[in-house]
Amino acid sequence: MTVLKTSMRNFLAHKGRMALSAVAVVLSVAFVCGTLVFSDTVSTTFDKLFAATSADVTVTPKSADDTDEGPRSGRPESMPASVVQEAKRAEGVKGAEGAIISQSVTVVDAENENVGPTSGGPTLAGNWTRNDLRSMEITSGHSPRGPTEVMVDADTADKHDLKIGDKLRTIAATGDHTAKITGIATFKVTNPGAAVVYFDTATAQRELLGATGRFTHINLTAQAGVSDTELKASVAGTLDKAAYDIKTQKESADDNRESVSGFLNVMKYAMLGFAGIAFLVGIFLIINTFSMLVAQRTREIGLMRAIGSSRKQVNRSVLVEALLLGVTGSVLGVGAGIGLAVGLMKLMSGMGMELSTGDLTVSWTTPVIGMVLGIVVTVLAAYLPARRAGKVSPMAALRDAGTPADGRASVLRAVIGLALTGVGVLALYAAAQADKAKEGSLYLGGGVVLTLIGFIVIGPVLASGVVRVISVVLLRAFGPVGRMAERNALRNPRRTGATGAALMIGLALVACLSVVGSSMVASATEELDKSVGADFIVQGKGGLTAEAERALTKTPGVDHFSRYKDVGADITTPDGKVTKGAGLSATDPTYVKDLRREAVSGDVSAAYGKDAMSVGEEFAGKHRLKVGDTLKVAFDDGRTGELKLAAITSDEGSLEKGAMYTAIATAERYVPADRMPLTEMVLAEASAGQQDKAYKALKKSLDAYPQFEVMDQTDFKETLKDQVGQMLNMVYGLLGLAIIVAILGVVNTLALSVVERTREIGLMRAIGLSRRQLRRMIRMESVVIALFGALLGLGLGMGWGATAQKLLALEGLKVLDIPWPTIIAVFIGSAFVGLFAALVPAFRAGRMNVLNAIATE
Repeated sequence: MTVLKTSMRNFLAHKGRMALSAVAVVLSVAFVCGTLVFSDTVSTTFDKLFAATSADVTVTPKSADDTDEGPRSGRPESMPASVVQEAKRAEGVKGAEGAIISQSVTVVDAENENVGPTSGGPTLAGNWTRNDLRSMEITSGHSPRGPTEVMVDADTADKHDLKIGDKLRTIAATGDHTAKITGIATFKVTNPGAAVVYFDTATAQRELLGATGRFTHINLTAQAGVSDTELKASVAGTLDKAAYDIKTQKESADDNRESVSGFLNVMKYAMLGFAGIAFLVGIFLIINTFSMLVAQRTREIGLMRAIGSSRKQVNRSVLVEALLLGVTGSVLGVGAGIGLAVGLMKLMSGMGMELSTGDLTVSWTTPVIGMVLGIVVTVLAAYLPARRAGKVSPMAALRDAGTPADGRASVLRAVIGLALTGVGVLALYAAAQADKAKEGSLYLGGGVVLTLIGFIVIGPVLASGVVRVISVVLLRAFGPVGRMAERNALRNPRRTGATGAALMIGLALVACLSVVGSSMVASATEELDKSVGADFIVQGKGGLTAEAERALTKTPGVDHFSRYKDVGADITTPDGKVTKGAGLSATDPTYVKDLRREAVSGDVSAAYGKDAMSVGEEFAGKHRLKVGDTLKVAFDDGRTGELKLAAITSDEGSLEKGAMYTAIATAERYVPADRMPLTEMVLAEASAGQQDKAYKALKKSLDAYPQFEVMDQTDFKETLKDQVGQMLNMVYGLLGLAIIVAILGVVNTLALSVVERTREIGLMRAIGLSRRQLRRMIRMESVVIALFGALLGLGLGMGWGATAQKLLALEGLKVLDIPWPTIIAVFIGSAFVGLFAALVPAFRAGRMNVLNAIATE
């Protein structure tokens, strides 16, 4: 009980100093809990949607042609309407209706603006059915009754100011279709971001499937007392199970959930990873806080020991303070995490992914995980200071000798730090020399972890040398004030090392990702300059429809077009091995010239002869192929043919590495016209001297198709740079949490350091040091500590990034590009971080009463 009272008294006595440490705990716990609440809420949203939209039992045709963005042909797999009647005859069926759904569409308004989501959500088109009433209700107008009518969901109508009477044009593989809005339907559950349009059944069949009397799936309703499982079994006995997939409502919902789980899991674990980094940085803040508090209570600890307190009791007293800090910070962090989740939901809504606070999901595990993490991390971080406090002898403490300095511990720290760093550097070197990316990535991961830990351990040793170098460059010009700032930073290398290490971690990751991102852009740019001979690239969401292709071919000023289609196939090589799902690049003969594909054996142009193809050299080596061999190719949704190997292409470079080429004419001989994949990309070469004219003409030709984009090589490079930049900016934003915690660490260290040096500050003021000089001294000390952490972090991060680039070189990204403007900007920004962190401690130091400060014990 005495230990608890003592801990409570000390905790409340230093509540101001504990507050900054508590903020670190709050932020870290909030990020973890916010991530869990956000991901659980997203899962709940999709679960409700999938449960509401799935029929009791659903029948769909088996398909091998579907991709994540829909069928390659643009036409969904369908089945004859007669199957509806067959399924309806199964025992236990109350109702059966044919339905049509396609996501291979683009919908534009009267202004030719795409009304579909641009953030990854699908645009869906289909027929209005009774099953849709489970998830939607018509809130304005009526459902479509003929070919000139269409209904749209309310969310899309609100976003694009659509109203009844407006016209929408639906662009599909079968053609363009314009209709007038006659109804608006509202979701009964949250719509995460899809745009949905409905037609009458006949129109949907004609415009989406290109055929009458066919459906993409059948919705079955069970009779009263018949379970979904029983109904499935009954229908399975009626229909051909080899031709159709039959699923219960739960199975359909689970499949739909699985289709989005990959993206959700990546987002969830990435955010938890950044939360872990923030926790790691927060550990240094907590260690520093308790180390300094223990040092400032040395005499108090001596008195406790002198009157009979044991080492365990002193140790326990400090750990109980940490426990109080952990509990307080974790409780606040859990609450802040829920608020953060709501903020993330609002942010995602602004980006097009709609989430409702009505679906906010806080499972019981979330606060438990947050509390356990916060408390355990805080107590563990305080263990070393608590252990050092217990080692203080009563007589040394009463003399105010401070915590014992262990020279052997410092030497041991240096040896361990050097050893870890050395092993980490060797691992990084092994990664850079690896012949296979998988093997090298293991060495890279080990090298990153070991060098990071090594730098953390050896930080106090490095502080002495690095701080002196920085001081020579920056502080000596400020005379005695600068020299005092240098001595203050060097006074406790362990403290300086721990404070700098907190900032080092975040900046090391920033530098590493900057190097990797910049190298990716530089490598891709070099590869484009080297490999792409075409003037223009045309691509977009989905494939080019026949109308879009016709519009392109009529463009003046273009010498030729090279189309690219991705044709799915299973390939059997002469060694008898079957490569499932191999993608054949079916292109025009000019494509390999526009992309400058080189052959290591044979002639690439020969691959465009009748029943001929090429493969990459890695595939050829794996199966011991040579020019002239015959490969059996089973085309998806088509026939099986025997194609002659006419060329083996080089795998050098990153563009279409390992691609297998054949002529579009060859693919068309084996794949029916209605199942032939749409053109995914077109390369275009302008006529001599007609580049500018052709560029403008191509854009004009595709004005009616906003889902496709015409880019010259400069545009393409800028697009690539912007995509990488957006990804890095998002990562930097998440790393900002760790950097904020590191800044709090600098603030806390300086604040406690000012308290620790109260008497010294009073003496300096008494002998003539002005308030302005005192504040400058503290600001300079902060800047030096921040720059120390920045130097270590940036140096470490550039080493990681350079090693990662060596691994990427195995995939064709061979250019190492150090983004010096970014590195220099981050280093200079670290100086401003130091200045900002010192504002409050410097201000408080300047306001000290000189006489009271001198009288401080």
